[in-house]
Amino acid sequence: MSLRDRVTFPRFAAFTTGLTLTLVMLGVYTAATGSGLACSAQWPLCDNGLLPQTIPSFIEWFHRLVAMVTGWFIIGTAVWAWRRPETGTRLTATLAALLLPLQISIGAVTVTLNGMLPDGYSPPTQGAHLVVALTIFSLLVWTALSAREETGPTLERVRRALLVALGALVVTVLASRVFTPTPYGPAGQAVFYGAALLTVAALLAATRWLADSAVSRLRIATGTALTLLFVGMLLGRDLVFYTSTVRLVNAAAFLLAGAIVAAVAVLTRRARADGRVGSTVS
Repeated sequence: MSLRDRVTFPRFAAFTTGLTLTLVMLGVYTAATGSGLACSAQWPLCDNGLLPQTIPSFIEWFHRLVAMVTGWFIIGTAVWAWRRPETGTRLTATLAALLLPLQISIGAVTVTLNGMLPDGYSPPTQGAHLVVALTIFSLLVWTALSAREETGPTLERVRRALLVALGALVVTVLASRVFTPTPYGPAGQAVFYGAALLTVAALLAATRWLADSAVSRLRIATGTALTLLFVGMLLGRDLVFYTSTVRLVNAAAFLLAGAIVAAVAVLTRRARADGRVGSTVS
């Protein structure tokens, strides 16, 4: 099998999605270490040149390099989607590519203005940077899901996706600020967002597959769990002062999301069992 046969659009879209997840984790780590401002507030240059001179500068420079590569992969996914006869992936892939200039602009603002403007380097700007990144990632996940040819019983695929979501959500909570025994340092924050994005991907898959099942109404529940997860992720970026009350709200969002996912998993299993019994009786 040639390389051209191996590199299919579904695989390319999935790789782009994984690369975007890695980029978000790297971006969070870069911001948490303070390396975002290590290049003397220069963008796109670093230390008055193309190459970094210190370790913090290298972290910021490497983040920009990965961002550039990821950006071209996102654009490539959109172009490839339009070259395919199947049109189900065009809208989401195109929207992800169109959001790139906005994300790049916000990233440039956070490392160059550094407080010189009222809303330059501030929680709202960091929050906007995260929201756009989450939107791009979600669009890419949907693109990758739309490109795949699914096999096997629908409810079984939903159940597996929900189990992945539950496992990833446990890691998310353990790495979050809610779980105080775990240090919420740069590495911890990167793990937190990596696990949270994996949870997002699994919930999006479950939501998509539920649409084709006999219990499609459960999409409302998985959509609610996604919303609660987004709230927890935003609170992890210090958008507000993290008081004990905010910690309680954060914990409640995660716990409620987990309870919803677990409940949907149970209901899906029962629906699957009822379907087997019904087919046996008939």
